[in-house]
Amino acid sequence: MNPTDLVPVVSADVSILNLFLQAHWVVKSVMLGLLGCSVWVWAIAIDKTLLYARTRKAMDRFEQTFWSGQSLEELYKSLSSRPTHSMAALFVAAMREWKRSFEGQARSFAGLQTRIDKVMDVTIMREIERLERRLLVLATVGSASPFIGLFGTVWGIMTSFQSIAASKNTSLAVVAPGIAEALFATAIGLVAAIPATIFYNKFVADVNKQAQRLEGFADEFSAILSRQIDERG
Repeated sequence: MNPTDLVPVVSADVSILNLFLQAHWVVKSVMLGLLGCSVWVWAIAIDKTLLYARTRKAMDRFEQTFWSGQSLEELYKSLSSRPTHSMAALFVAAMREWKRSFEGQARSFAGLQTRIDKVMDVTIMREIERLERRLLVLATVGSASPFIGLFGTVWGIMTSFQSIAASKNTSLAVVAPGIAEALFATAIGLVAAIPATIFYNKFVADVNKQAQRLEGFADEFSAILSRQIDERG
């Protein structure tokens, strides 16, 4: 009789579900955490994509209205009565400071240009902060997920080696499922990290583009107000 006939044939199920169910509880916790991070990443990505699209459209509409020749007073009255963001918020903040200076009893123009520039700078910072909200989550997931997955892999391999040593069976059918469970944690880590990194880089570029548009409008509007200050002064 062939000695190899005495070795039982092990039928190992290496499906994704079975790999998760047979994994150690530490590895399961890592997998569930990474899956949760992956869902969170996609939720943030969808939210930011819609937000940036709305912001771009709002900027385009405001610029079209602003440069259409409409009176600044009329535009201010129509925008100041409702919550505004982006360029509209920048315009309202500057006009509010403008009107406060001219409607005051002192009617002093000293430092008005500086105050308007400061108000617009603060508004730009607030808008950038609003656009950048939760981007740190993407950066964190993108950088930390591979290492968390690697931790799950190392732990799974250690557990597999302990099982192999206890069973004293080194056949591939026994070793493969445990190694596959361990590597599955790394795969989930990469599934979470790769989209997070891609989305983070894309959204940072989008925020920079919109910040440049805000700063460009602030410079143009500041020049317009500066000419009017010189005319009234």
